[in-house]
Amino acid sequence: MSDGSGLDPARLHPAAHAADDPDRVALVMAASGETRTYRELDEASTRLALVLRDRGLRRGDHLAVLLDNEPVFFEAVWAGLRSGLYVTPINWHLAAAEAGYIVSDCGATALVTSAQLGGTVRELGDDLAGVTTRLAVGGGLDGFEPYEDVVAGRALDAVPDECEGSWMFYSSGTTGRPKGIVPPAIGGRLGAPAPFTTLLTGLFGFTDETVYLSPAPLYHAAPAGWTTMTQRLGGTAVVMERFDPVEFLAQIERHRVTHSQVVPTHLVRLLKLPERDRTRFDLSSLQLLVHAAAPCPVEVKRAALEWLGPVIHEFYSGSEGSGFCYIGPDDWLAHPGSVGRSLMGGVHIVGDEGEELPAGEAGQVWFETPHRFEYHRDPEKTASAWNDRGWSTLGDVGWVDDDGYLYLTDRASNMIISGGVNIYPREIEDQLVVHPAVADVAVLGTPDPDWGEQVTAFVQPMPGIEPSDVLAAELIEFCRERLSHFKCPRTVRFVDELPRLPTGKLLKRMLV
Repeated sequence: MSDGSGLDPARLHPAAHAADDPDRVALVMAASGETRTYRELDEASTRLALVLRDRGLRRGDHLAVLLDNEPVFFEAVWAGLRSGLYVTPINWHLAAAEAGYIVSDCGATALVTSAQLGGTVRELGDDLAGVTTRLAVGGGLDGFEPYEDVVAGRALDAVPDECEGSWMFYSSGTTGRPKGIVPPAIGGRLGAPAPFTTLLTGLFGFTDETVYLSPAPLYHAAPAGWTTMTQRLGGTAVVMERFDPVEFLAQIERHRVTHSQVVPTHLVRLLKLPERDRTRFDLSSLQLLVHAAAPCPVEVKRAALEWLGPVIHEFYSGSEGSGFCYIGPDDWLAHPGSVGRSLMGGVHIVGDEGEELPAGEAGQVWFETPHRFEYHRDPEKTASAWNDRGWSTLGDVGWVDDDGYLYLTDRASNMIISGGVNIYPREIEDQLVVHPAVADVAVLGTPDPDWGEQVTAFVQPMPGIEPSDVLAAELIEFCRERLSHFKCPRTVRFVDELPRLPTGKLLKRMLV
């Protein structure tokens, strides 16, 4: 029976699909070809859930998952989500001190990791003090039990007090320590619809026939949420172990992919492929390509639409669940550069003195929202995300047009102040990234004795392009032809590779 959303709550869980169609494929790993049927996924997650119950974990306890993109990630996550636990996926690219901080801060009493990540895990030290259940996949790891033996050795049975858990994601920590985002209440009926369910089905057309391609690391909120929601609905998640632009297109053809989500960095790499690679795959199955996580340069988005057609959609939100803007291909062509209109209440642009600004003026973006969130163990940061009018902010700067479409300028924390003038790096990056010699670029403020800060471009050249003073001068001039001179880089520094997370977010602290 439907709950009014058009969805059958009895079927919004892998367990339902395992009962109805056990051999249906829930997961395909793109490179290895390894699969999990719904029966295999359900049985493995049930066995692990029973192990966690045996070890004393109850509703509201915390499970940490430190794994690469691999099938056990889904077994562990579904075990936690069906046990009423908070599940925290951890970025395995982090240094041991950073990963250990999250394990300790979230209060995890169980951790699932892998021997492959032993170099990091062995250095977690005292951060593991509260973790009483430690399981490792794929080989021996001192202090950890073999995941495969423990799970396979647990008899299959019903999970006592089975109920819905929730993710507890941590912010990326690109400029400081990450913060846990406390989710709504947990413990609801298994398979109960959530706002995210109706978002993916109503707005983006997900069904039980969806084949969703995930090119990003699963520890990030969107890949984790979208792949598991595909499995809630009975579709198939195709997960890339690593993003490669040619292989991304090959996977769409091979698996007749219907939906995918990327970040602008992925689009840039796809568009910079040789024409012969971009045109040799059959992409006709693709119904929807969503991009998010960062604003997309206008030239990049326009080129992608010309190539792939009107299948490219965009949303702007955060793991906090505060605010949600959406724009489809036709609306974007009418409002190029916009991230859309708010679907969750009013959006407000606020000035430095707290005043609301009119259309066309840039300021900090605040949302009216029905969802109250807080940062774990950080009341000061929580307070800074809310104002006295009950609006919340993700820390971005932007403006709205007369039609209510939001345009993002940059994050407030990224702003460069040079000679008392505010300069936003994103505007400069959007110009430089389309230069044929540039594979990737980040613009930062670096110390300057006269100006306070100067605009510096960190440039990763395309393969085969040699860094040189001539190229640096060419890039500066390229920028000056398109922007006011005061915004353009005074210095270009060439790097072998920018320190980005696979989600596309830049680790600024690694550059300055």
